[in-house]
Amino acid sequence: MAQIETELQLLKVEVTYMYTLVRSQLSNARLAFVNFDKDLAREVTQKEKRVNATELKIDRDCENIFALFCPVAIDLRFLLAVLKINSNLERIGDIADGIAKYVIKADGPFKKELLEVSRILQMYDESVVILDDTQNAFEQEDTILARGVFKKDEFLDNINLGATGILDKYLKDHPEDTLQALWILSIIRRLERVGDQSKNIAEEIIFYLEAKVLKHNKKH
Repeated sequence: MAQIETELQLLKVEVTYMYTLVRSQLSNARLAFVNFDKDLAREVTQKEKRVNATELKIDRDCENIFALFCPVAIDLRFLLAVLKINSNLERIGDIADGIAKYVIKADGPFKKELLEVSRILQMYDESVVILDDTQNAFEQEDTILARGVFKKDEFLDNINLGATGILDKYLKDHPEDTLQALWILSIIRRLERVGDQSKNIAEEIIFYLEAKVLKHNKKH
């Protein structure tokens, strides 16, 4: 195996580790949110530094491969894709960190009726599934799976679009829950961005495998 191939395989392992970290952050932030577990929420915020450090290491390793091997064709596309995937994963980690901080700040558990009417838990579950799909597509080099992310992102978009009206209606009957409703809306907005970041990752996977640039192209 050529040296560059060895380096690229090691880089792929690093990206998989980054996925594991970010997925854990997103899942644990959900558990902290549902169970009102401030200790778990604090654990999420503390591990944010590890996500950031891993992002920096992957970026440096990409730069070293560029400098040492001057990659071309699919190797070049892979490196360019990894740089962007790495950045998107770090942003998803930031989103999980932000959700955990809401739990830390909250005075008490979120109202069950508010969780149900907002559909936030359905949205959260789908966000984790979408992230998993991008990881599987990356590891298996599966563009069909990557394309499936676009449809699932629409589900998140639809919940996000309807959230303001649904919460406004809820607050007319439950004005005492205004602060919780605002936090729920903020989390919904963050989860919508998880979908956007995952969609960006899917586009990069397709780019490096098929040499197709899908950015700004609404027909995936």
